[in-house]
Amino acid sequence: MDSAIPLAVIGAGLIGRTHIDRILRHPALHLAAIVDPTPAGQALAASLGVPGFATHAEMLDKTPVRGAVVATPNATHVPVATDCLRRGVAVLVEKPVADTVDEARELVRVQAETGVAVLVGHHRRHNPINRRARALVAEGRLGRIVTASALATFLKPASYFDVAWRRQPGGGPILINLIHDIDMLRFIVGEIDSVQAATSNAVRGYPVEDTAAAVLRFAGGALGTVLLSDVATAPWSWDFCSGEQDQYPCQNVQSHHVMGTLGSLSLPDLNLWHYRGEASWYAEFTREQTVVHKADVYTEQLLHFRAVIDSGATPLCSALDGLRTLQATLAVAEAGRRAQPLVLEPQS
Repeated sequence: MDSAIPLAVIGAGLIGRTHIDRILRHPALHLAAIVDPTPAGQALAASLGVPGFATHAEMLDKTPVRGAVVATPNATHVPVATDCLRRGVAVLVEKPVADTVDEARELVRVQAETGVAVLVGHHRRHNPINRRARALVAEGRLGRIVTASALATFLKPASYFDVAWRRQPGGGPILINLIHDIDMLRFIVGEIDSVQAATSNAVRGYPVEDTAAAVLRFAGGALGTVLLSDVATAPWSWDFCSGEQDQYPCQNVQSHHVMGTLGSLSLPDLNLWHYRGEASWYAEFTREQTVVHKADVYTEQLLHFRAVIDSGATPLCSALDGLRTLQATLAVAEAGRRAQPLVLEPQS
């Protein structure tokens, strides 16, 4: 195996520590620096024997790294990533790629200007289940896609909202949770052209939403529905049924469905429903199942990041991809506020 690639992790919060853990576990990856201004972040670096820095500028001046994971607060993603790109350091930027579409456009512009790689941390794209689902759709096994649905329903504990920003607009389940499902549908089905939505905060009464429903129109004419709530005692969400996150008890339910003219697919079980003979609602269905190997999505994402840096692999989620997912997700929130459809401006 080639020598381990030196990476910095900028931001040692919950997701930053997840990346740190996975880097330390894999011989192809080397944790070269931790950047975090808090005493806890500095203590973590010291405990691991890794150079610790209070700012990413200091790290870039003093430590040679080839890639950086940007896991800082959302509003700082673009300025931190931009500084890295201008120093020739590739970035894995956590989702959402930015706070606003304009900020995300700036990252796309800087990436094009510098030619340095950007990978956006939509980790579900690295799950073998979703990669197989995307392949089945691309192979035409479902025919023309006509509709897709996603459920993201779960109950967050009251203590989750002890942090003030989680009770304010932008800190709710649309940007924190639904963005994953929007990206997953984009990855499997295709681009989203327009959005209609309704939101509610009726249960908790915070300024931020606790429930949302949306209708998506995809570029190929298919329609999608997403139903989201973090006040629902319910198991229908990707985190609960995919086995992707060990901290959640895994449930034997399906949270996503993709339906086409020749067949339909449920996820995460990858059951493909179709007719072998006559295609009619009177005919018998055949069900086929693909069983894929389980993989740790964060490790897979980091190894893909290494391939992007080392061999020029195409990022599975580029800066432009991150922009488009952010745009569609913000459109759900805005359409809910306006109570009218929003047509999305093309991004290039």
